[in-house]
Amino acid sequence: MAAESQTVELKVAMSCGGCSGAVKRVLTKMQGVETFDIDMEQQKVTVKGNVTPEDVFQTVSKTGKKTSFWEAEATPVQAAAPAAEAPAAAAATEAPAAVAATEAPAAAAATEAPPANTDA
Repeated sequence: MAAESQTVELKVAMSCGGCSGAVKRVLTKMQGVETFDIDMEQQKVTVKGNVTPEDVFQTVSKTGKKTSFWEAEATPVQAAAPAAEAPAAAAATEAPAAVAATEAPAAAAATEAPPANTDA
């Protein structure tokens, strides 16, 4: 499956130069890797080459650093958070109006009911 060159992005917990050095060592030895970039600030490792995402994940995981796929953990969360908040805010805005509309006839009926009972 590693016939085509592809890019694999991982989120790797790296807190120091030793951490990034360990990742660099394993990627340098990994077969099929053409280039790689280690971004300490974003905790992101980008690997390009004739590799599979699973192989890159397993290789980087051997460093003992917490590793996950970048797309699965970082990007969707960041992209989905504002989108998820918008519908929730809209629903929260609409919900009281719907509740008020539902309660208003009930309140009117409750107001009308006592005079009917009083007349009887």
